[in-house]
Amino acid sequence: MKYAIITGASKGLGKAITQRLITEGVHVVSVSRTENEELKKLAQEKQVYYNHFPCNLSLENEVQEVFMDIAHYIFQKNPTEILLINNAGVVEPIHKVGCMDPTPITRNIQINLIAPIYISNLFLNKAQHTNTVVQIVNITSGAAVRPIDGWSVYCSSKAGLNMFTQTTALEQAELKTPHLIIAFNPGIMDTDMQAVIRSSSTDAFKELERFKAFKENNQLVQAAVVSNALIDLVLSGDAENGKIYQINELIQK
Repeated sequence: MKYAIITGASKGLGKAITQRLITEGVHVVSVSRTENEELKKLAQEKQVYYNHFPCNLSLENEVQEVFMDIAHYIFQKNPTEILLINNAGVVEPIHKVGCMDPTPITRNIQINLIAPIYISNLFLNKAQHTNTVVQIVNITSGAAVRPIDGWSVYCSSKAGLNMFTQTTALEQAELKTPHLIIAFNPGIMDTDMQAVIRSSSTDAFKELERFKAFKENNQLVQAAVVSNALIDLVLSGDAENGKIYQINELIQK
C-alpha cells in the first residue's frame, strides 16, 4: 500500500499535488496549518484514505512532535512505499541584507531547509527497520542557482535544499538502499507566493516590475499543470536519484 505525505497541502502547488494523488488512489496525509475541506471531500468521494495533521513548520519543536506522530501512524500500517513531498515554502523576507528583521530570516530557513532535512532524516531512519521504500521530493526553485537581489535568504535556503538532496542521494546510493530523493523546480506559478512577491517594493526587490509583468501577460503556469508533470514523473518510476528536475523539461516531454 502506498502513502503520500505532502507539506503545505492546503493551497497552491501542494493542494494540486494532493488532488492528483487522491485521484490516483494514493493514501494521503496532508500537513499544513489549516485543513483544506475540498481535499477531505474529494478523498471521501474517491473512497481514498485521507488524514490531516495540523502543523506550523516554522516551529522546530512542533515539526518534531507532529512528524514523529505521522511516522508512527504510517509505519504501523506496513506501507510498501512512502512518497514524501516537502512542498511547503516561503519567500519572505524580501529585502536587502542589512535591512531585514531577524524573525522572518529564521522562519524562512526553518520552513525551507531545516524542516525538509528533519523530515527526510526521520523517515529514512524509520525505513531502515522495514521493507518500506521511501521516495522524497523536495520542491526547490530557480533561485537556488541564481542570485536575486532582495532574495538572499530564499536563494540560500533553496540552494541548501538542492545540496541536501544531492548529498542524500549519494549516500543512499552508496548504502545500496531502494530509497530515492529528487528536487523539483516548479518554475513561476500562479500561486499565493507570486502575490506576495508582487506586493513587495522596488526598494526591497529590484525585479518587481518583471514579476508583475508575468501576471499581467498571463505567463504564470497553473499549479495543476505543474503538479501533473511532477506526479507523472514520480508514478512512472523513471525518476533519477539525486537529480534536480526543471518543470520545462518535464512539460516538453
